[in-house]
Amino acid sequence: LRLLPQQRYLRVERADVSTLERKRNVLCCLITRILKVEKQLHIDNLVFRVIDACQKGELCPGLQFLSFCCHSVDVLSCVLHLLNQGYLRRQEESPHVLEY
Repeated sequence: LRLLPQQRYLRVERADVSTLERKRNVLCCLITRILKVEKQLHIDNLVFRVIDACQKGELCPGLQFLSFCCHSVDVLSCVLHLLNQGYLRRQEESPHVLEY
């Protein structure tokens, strides 16, 4: 018998949930904005560009003052969310390349 550590997201307070949702929304907007300009981008390049924009505070026109820490897992989670929602798609011949 092996005990697993408690999942952090199950113990998140309401304020933390709201913060996580805002972070996810900002990341999804940023991903979409980058891909609208580039039209297609390798997933690795997209992750690096999103993380770089977060660190520099270059998020969105109304959120220029905001900078926060994001990790590749955060960005990839948002990419999967946008793929499932149909906002992004993968190229058939190159599934590691994303298109808007």
